[in-house]
Amino acid sequence: MDLTDSKQDSEFRDQVRTWLNENLSSEFLEVGGKGGAIDDQHWEVRLEWEKLLGENKWLGMSWPQEFGGRNSTFMEQVIFNQEYVRANAPARASFFGEGLFAPTVLAFGTHEQKQTLLPKIQKCEEIWCQGYSEPNAGSDLASIGTSATLDGQEWVINGQKTWTTLAHKSNWIFAVVRTDKEASKIKKQAGLTYMLIPLDQEGVTVRPLVQMTGTKEFNEVFFENARTHKSNVIGEVNDGWKVAMATLGFERGTAFLAQQLSFAREVQHVIEVAKDRGVDSDEAIISNLVDSYVGVEIMKYNGMRMLTELVDKGVLGPASSIGKLYWSSWHRTFGERVMDVLGTEGLQATYVDPDDYSVNDLQRIFMFSRSETIYAGTSEIQKNILAEQVLGLPKESRPGPAKGTEGTK
Repeated sequence: MDLTDSKQDSEFRDQVRTWLNENLSSEFLEVGGKGGAIDDQHWEVRLEWEKLLGENKWLGMSWPQEFGGRNSTFMEQVIFNQEYVRANAPARASFFGEGLFAPTVLAFGTHEQKQTLLPKIQKCEEIWCQGYSEPNAGSDLASIGTSATLDGQEWVINGQKTWTTLAHKSNWIFAVVRTDKEASKIKKQAGLTYMLIPLDQEGVTVRPLVQMTGTKEFNEVFFENARTHKSNVIGEVNDGWKVAMATLGFERGTAFLAQQLSFAREVQHVIEVAKDRGVDSDEAIISNLVDSYVGVEIMKYNGMRMLTELVDKGVLGPASSIGKLYWSSWHRTFGERVMDVLGTEGLQATYVDPDDYSVNDLQRIFMFSRSETIYAGTSEIQKNILAEQVLGLPKESRPGPAKGTEGTK
């Protein structure tokens, strides 16, 4: 992919900059750079900003014009994200709807589903969350137990999802559920369906989980005879595994483009903090920050490589795991380096009372980055995907008990 702006791209960049300058009021700038797309900080302001983006077709800009998009090129999407981060605009509120669900609908949905679902996402009339992980099926997604059975014109859903980000702010959940238990006896991935379930109904309970950061973006979601219309399925019934994997491709790849760009801003900020604290003369700290700077540049080119694959093939393959493994590992290490810069002050929280405390943005980087090597597929899973599906290495054999030890404990 050519990263140099053409004349047309340069004009588009100017258009984006102008719009951002004219519309980023002080209210929006005050929350710019705070939190991230998958937390609930400053939610109402971010949602108001998201609606403004939708009205001007910056939300869904890559979609075909018939569904409300701009039919933007990949380079235009890259430019928009670059300028968005540089302008210090608020963290996006529709990460799951626009970033993960919409591309999946465009790839696997019917024409009617595209006409119905996409405009509501663009207008922020419907906020979406992702229902994959379960208490007994995190990295092993194919082992999920949440089930759905057809009752006339409706599916009846029972089970539990966990670590469901922003479920407490969402109207709908796109979930992987088991619709054919017998098929799973032959192959775990068989008999799964990609289902759309309204959250505002009897039979659905959303329970926020408070994190050590003090925020509660993660949730448990319980289904007890919850219902959804039988047409609320993306792809074919019992063939939802490939749809679910495509969504993960977007999650592991292009959907994190803006976040990757924001990482560069984090590095620059921490470098300034190091100077202010007078630790910029510490060779170990500066060497690590230089390494982090180089890492975020590598991350940028990894992202461009994935965009090129998407242009060529239309869907990201298992190579998207390279991007996810790299950026999550990089950010976790960077969080540790942030704490080195803060020194002992990084260990201090601000307490209102013994049960109520808060951490600053730099402390939060360290805390929250620990989760990033787990969600969207653990680092161990990403390494397996790369080894088996990209490099073609054989699956690791699992030896049984040593001879003569059968039955021992």
